[in-house]
Amino acid sequence: MGNEKNSTESTVHDTDTYLQSLIVTNPLQEPIFRRVIHALDLPPGSRGLDVGCGIGLQAIMLGEAVGPGGHVTGVDLSPEFLDCARSFAEKAGISEQVSFQEGNMNNLQFDDDTFDWVWSANCAGYAPGEPLPLLKELARVVKPGGSVIILAWSSQQLLPGYPVLEAHLNATSSGIAPFVEGTAPELHFPRMMGWFRRAGMKEVTARTFVGDVCAPLS
Repeated sequence: MGNEKNSTESTVHDTDTYLQSLIVTNPLQEPIFRRVIHALDLPPGSRGLDVGCGIGLQAIMLGEAVGPGGHVTGVDLSPEFLDCARSFAEKAGISEQVSFQEGNMNNLQFDDDTFDWVWSANCAGYAPGEPLPLLKELARVVKPGGSVIILAWSSQQLLPGYPVLEAHLNATSSGIAPFVEGTAPELHFPRMMGWFRRAGMKEVTARTFVGDVCAPLS
């Protein structure tokens, strides 16, 4: 019993700590996310799904992008994150356009062909294992002709004019983050276009967005 109690206390503490880190760091990434969302040119009035929505800041930006006639549903496993997301949406005055519900991205509780598009940032592909079943699940809930949008970050160093130094820096553990050492190369994000094709998706494209995210000093 003692071990179970300690484990529970540790889990609660870790959730609270991670929640606070998201509240601090997510706004720092907002300029990059807004650039990405603007580039997507989401159809006004469309219906979208944010898988692994966390504290909801991206879902709010997506809701703003689709406008009053559209709607974005955010899904996450954590009730604590979802409570925070609802609070942010209410403060942003966008609760009518954005809603949140608890759910597992590997087993979405939606019918086939429900959404015009699905978005997943810094979530899909991070869990260990084969990403193909997840991509097929995301594609299942998207209408024919819709889009599955996966956004992932990389810490690769870009040093134009210094290819050798750039290659050395990117060969370090910090240069390949967030990849886990020992993971099969085909499961790394640079191979993502292959994942989409294997999942049977058409018109697969990729685009790189470069930006700086500076953490607070405290």
